[in-house]
Amino acid sequence: MLEKMFNPKWVAVIGASRTEGKVGRAVLENLMESSNNIEIIPINPKIDEILGLKCYPSILDVPDGIRVDLAVIVVPAKVVPGSIDECGRAGVENIIVISAGFKEAGVEGARLERECISLCEKYDIKMIGPNCLGIIDTSSGLNASFAANKAYKGNIAMMSQSGAICTVTLDWAERIGVGFSKFISLGNKALLAENDFLELFGHDSSTYVISAYLEGVKDGPEFIRISQHVSRSKPIVIVKSGRSSVGSRAVSSHTGTLAGSDAAYNAAFKQGGIIRSDSLEEMLDYSRAFSVYPLPEGRNIAIITNAGGLGILAADACSNKSLSIASFEEGTIERLQEKLPAAANVYNPVDVLGDAGANLYQHALDMVLDDINVNGIIVLVSPQAMTDVPGIAEMIASKIKTSSKPILCNFAGGSRIAAGEEILNVHGIPNYPSAERAVASMNALCNYYSIKNRKQHEPVKMDSDSEFAHYFIEKATSEGIRSHGLESMDILKAYDIPVVPSKIAKKLSDVISSAEEIGYPVVMKILSPDISHKTDVGGIRLNLQHADDVERAYKSMMSDVKHYMPDARITGVQLQKMIDGGKEVIIGMDRDPQFGPLLMFGLGGTYVEFLKDVSFAVAPISMPEAKKMVSSIKTYPMIAGVRGEAASDIDSIVQTLLKVSQLVTDFPEILEFEINPLMVMPEGKGCVAMDIRFTLNV
Repeated sequence: MLEKMFNPKWVAVIGASRTEGKVGRAVLENLMESSNNIEIIPINPKIDEILGLKCYPSILDVPDGIRVDLAVIVVPAKVVPGSIDECGRAGVENIIVISAGFKEAGVEGARLERECISLCEKYDIKMIGPNCLGIIDTSSGLNASFAANKAYKGNIAMMSQSGAICTVTLDWAERIGVGFSKFISLGNKALLAENDFLELFGHDSSTYVISAYLEGVKDGPEFIRISQHVSRSKPIVIVKSGRSSVGSRAVSSHTGTLAGSDAAYNAAFKQGGIIRSDSLEEMLDYSRAFSVYPLPEGRNIAIITNAGGLGILAADACSNKSLSIASFEEGTIERLQEKLPAAANVYNPVDVLGDAGANLYQHALDMVLDDINVNGIIVLVSPQAMTDVPGIAEMIASKIKTSSKPILCNFAGGSRIAAGEEILNVHGIPNYPSAERAVASMNALCNYYSIKNRKQHEPVKMDSDSEFAHYFIEKATSEGIRSHGLESMDILKAYDIPVVPSKIAKKLSDVISSAEEIGYPVVMKILSPDISHKTDVGGIRLNLQHADDVERAYKSMMSDVKHYMPDARITGVQLQKMIDGGKEVIIGMDRDPQFGPLLMFGLGGTYVEFLKDVSFAVAPISMPEAKKMVSSIKTYPMIAGVRGEAASDIDSIVQTLLKVSQLVTDFPEILEFEINPLMVMPEGKGCVAMDIRFTLNV
């Protein structure tokens, strides 16, 4: 689809300039240094010739025998639409708009951007930008950017929403010789965006690793779908900025309070098989590891060091990342003892001592590599007075090239390890500046091994009476009723979610008769579209044993609610059978602007917002994803059974999650949804929904 964008024969620069320091000059110079197979056409109505190239006043003036494959537009924002229109009339199918001054600049810029989009759609033009640095393809030799640094040829494909991140990355890469297959500045993503390039990178034979800096995504569900497919063959490493939650609308549910946009991105990245990095530094570390090393087939790590302190730090870092310190075979220990000094430690971490040369490091590395219990090795080198840093670096480089197991290095220090670091760079091998960064990169390799080998599961389709739910939601929407609570429990029944026996009453006499009909003990809850958290306003009474309890509870509850929320609309109360012997959990949903229905699971009741021990996933979900949501919370042992307690019916929780996933997928009108609590009984005895609240888009 984008072949001619990245491998063009004829490239026009609209806004080419003679003036050094101008973007139009920088783009032209970079193109002229590109592959000899690329022909360049400067466009500028005021100049006849630039840098020895014939210049045309308009792209419409280019001779008929020349078909421009790509146009790079570097003119003021206000004249960009006119340039795009001329490109369309000239039959140009691919453009890069480097010019700034569009939606990032305000209302008028946003209008200009919409005009550009409209023109591209009219002429079926594929556009990168506006407000971008440009693109680089090292396979074709194309450099259609104004970047100051060159890109070496390599196997990492990089895209970034920030032009500054592009220039930082290129500068870092040029200094240490890291190469790229493709390098794309996304800019404003008016048309082509991350999903288009994820697919492109996925099919690109020169790309082994995909890296990205993103500030947001345009189409969340499609992003997950493409990522799930691509990540099965290539690692995707993304640093996503803007992690704080700054919701643009008020939320009333616990789910909405706890979710925030970053929870949705975390869930989407996990479901898409994406390795998320917390910083640009981590993204570059991980990308470089993926570009060089084989994947470890397990999480058992060996550490070799000439400094005990570094070994301890590395071991601690492994523990923090859930990597295991491998236990060596007896034969490995014996062979290590054959050549290492008596004072050396032959157990993991292996300490070859401070005066070890390349030969002792090599012996330790050979023995550890042969151990079947070891999946990956981290080699630490500190610069002692007698340390042969270059010799050790050369030895490690030769081992890395032939090893089927990843060997990551931390030559620790500054000037005294510079020669070793340079040797590693020449061989394309990263030196991680700290043991912790080496361990983090090893962890990324291990995580991707699991991602690459995971089984693909389709979302579960649950049976439901969607016609009843549709009728209910349509009626509520037409009546303009936004918030719904206990009076709406029937919508759960439509999706076969068990609900507690209950009745609604509006006056005291009906309240008492309803309690008698349900059977004591009962629970009484206030009904009001204006009250989200009933406990906070005294809107719940528990364990009412007889009619006198019910009468006293009704009167005191009405008084309390009027005191705390005098303007709240009270529509009655709901009486429910008191359920004992279960554990309270919460299942919720907040509809994220990018990804859609974001499911939440955690311990329920009144403490969910304080504990914040919850898990998230983007609906619709599969059975394994539902099980993972339940098992991944820190307090899972309380549900599974701990210290002699009976295990809860976890299967019923999973089934309820799948049913809620189906419900909120079926009805995009539901903005927020919450069952809190879902009372989960002991294993084999099911669960029951005790309370519900949801908000509709009306």
